[in-house]
Amino acid sequence: MAELTFNVALGRVNELARLSGASDSLIVVPLEAAGLVDDDTMRDYETLAALLAGASNEQATMGRKTLANVAVSIDHAANRQQADADDVTWTAATGDPIAALVVCYVPTSGAADSAIVPLTKHDYEETPTGSTIVATVSGFYRASN
Repeated sequence: MAELTFNVALGRVNELARLSGASDSLIVVPLEAAGLVDDDTMRDYETLAALLAGASNEQATMGRKTLANVAVSIDHAANRQQADADDVTWTAATGDPIAALVVCYVPTSGAADSAIVPLTKHDYEETPTGSTIVATVSGFYRASN
């Protein structure tokens, strides 16, 4: 489940997850451990460009991954909705250590970072060693009242 939901995405994550399809998508962006801003600062960024212009750096060697099989389910018994997706795999991952994964909404294929909306941030510490890294993102967001 999300450790942080960006202010710009409050109340929107499950709706944007439902939209992801042929021309838009959800992606995962790994962030380097060095220089990662605190959660209170991070939640105020409204675009991926703004987030990366701050002190947080994308771990570009591993690269961004598109979430596959994104689905939102409704659990009437527990009075909640949950966004889910397949696990994300980086094969032969290298580069600087990471400390977080950010799930973002990409409104159109090839959109600039200034149009990409950060949705959730997940603490995820890993030091790439050239082996495969698999991040479990099932239940990456849950909303309830």
